[in-house]
Amino acid sequence: MASEELTSAGYIKHHLTNWTFGHHPQLGWSFAHDAKEAAEMGFMSINVDTMLWSTILGLLFIWIFRKAAKQATAGTPGGLLNFIEWICEFIDTSVRGSFTGKNDLVAPMALTIFIWVFFMNLMDLLPVDWLPWIAGKIGAAMGHDPHHVYMKIVPSTDPNATFGMSLTVFALMLFFSVREKGAGGFAGELTLHPFSAKNPILQLLFIPVNFLLEFVSLLAKPLSLSLRLYGNMYAGEMIFILIALMYGAGWTMGIFGGLLQMGWAIFHILIITLQAFIFMTLTIVYMDMAHTVPEHH
Repeated sequence: MASEELTSAGYIKHHLTNWTFGHHPQLGWSFAHDAKEAAEMGFMSINVDTMLWSTILGLLFIWIFRKAAKQATAGTPGGLLNFIEWICEFIDTSVRGSFTGKNDLVAPMALTIFIWVFFMNLMDLLPVDWLPWIAGKIGAAMGHDPHHVYMKIVPSTDPNATFGMSLTVFALMLFFSVREKGAGGFAGELTLHPFSAKNPILQLLFIPVNFLLEFVSLLAKPLSLSLRLYGNMYAGEMIFILIALMYGAGWTMGIFGGLLQMGWAIFHILIITLQAFIFMTLTIVYMDMAHTVPEHH
């Protein structure tokens, strides 16, 4: 998408803009032509590229594991099945090590989160111009200005996606907390700790303080879960975009940029895997906290 008509700042801004559809105050329901229009759509908008690629990657995950399940036999497993079994054993070990309760949902959820987030992160290793360039060509063939055709292919660099996943985990954590501890037990967790006293009047004074501290801690869980993934992946994507700018500065800088890109891609493999693992592990820990009932309860 880099061209003579785009400055370096415009190139970066273009690659960081989502393909957005929503309700614009003046244009009504339409696709945004630039980041300004997307911002003006506000809450009544959807990042189509994020939804598209996250759905495709989710279906890819289902297809791969379904294919492996159909190949499962009592004999010696093949390469794909052996790899899938290794992943399942890894997830099972992680769940057993961090989750002390009993819930058949936790292990499948951990597997889904790890693979799905990993696939989303993995898209960051594709050259930053390939799919946006194809989208621009398709848009141009349909009569649109290619500079107004946007295609972000890494869903985890969109805070809407990371917040959506973290809020889902948060909702499940609240649900299981109330189910396992009861509404009174969950309310007690928020109001009777960390400060407590045998004097009922003093304990009553501690309730608002405890609630403030525990409520902030509670809200920090989905915030940290989403922003950690988003921040790391956004920074990684930005580095790839900055390296891509070097290809337009002559052969010498282009070769140097290619070496930098290769080195960063190799290092980034560790980052995308680690971020998927952290998101999964924190989810398991939050589920364990939801299922842990104090002895005095």
